[in-house]
Amino acid sequence: MLDTIQYMLCALSGGLVGFTLGLVGGSILVVPLMVYLVGVTNPHVAIGTIALAVAANAATGLLSHARAGTVKWRCGLMYAGAGVLGALAGSTAGNAVDGQHLLFLFAIVMVVVGVLMLRGRHNLGAEGAACNRTNAPKVLGFGLGTVYFPAFSVSWAVS
Repeated sequence: MLDTIQYMLCALSGGLVGFTLGLVGGSILVVPLMVYLVGVTNPHVAIGTIALAVAANAATGLLSHARAGTVKWRCGLMYAGAGVLGALAGSTAGNAVDGQHLLFLFAIVMVVVGVLMLRGRHNLGAEGAACNRTNAPKVLGFGLGTVYFPAFSVSWAVS
């Protein structure tokens, strides 16, 4: 059971992460805040709890883009379908790993993501692009890999 201080730290952490999510996409900050600041002792529980918040944030973003008509549904559904399979495989693999090792792997993912963000995006994509038979394997592969490897390294499921 959480005490009053932990609830206040949760609110502070949530506000900080919410701000960075809106600014640059800071959900990667949540795991260390939950474990080291709030004091959630089981990394699997912290990670599983955060997965729900990330899903809610993604759904909110999807709704606003859907209303604006900027969603490419075929691509999104292909990517998400492959991502579900990747998350299942990754969380299964992650549950077999000790919580402290998961935190170490998560730190590596954070460093890699930070480096990739500093490098920036050189290819901004093609306006009007659509998913078809030619690029479907690429979309499916990215969907599978994007979710599988982070899910393995941080175990998106509660053990």
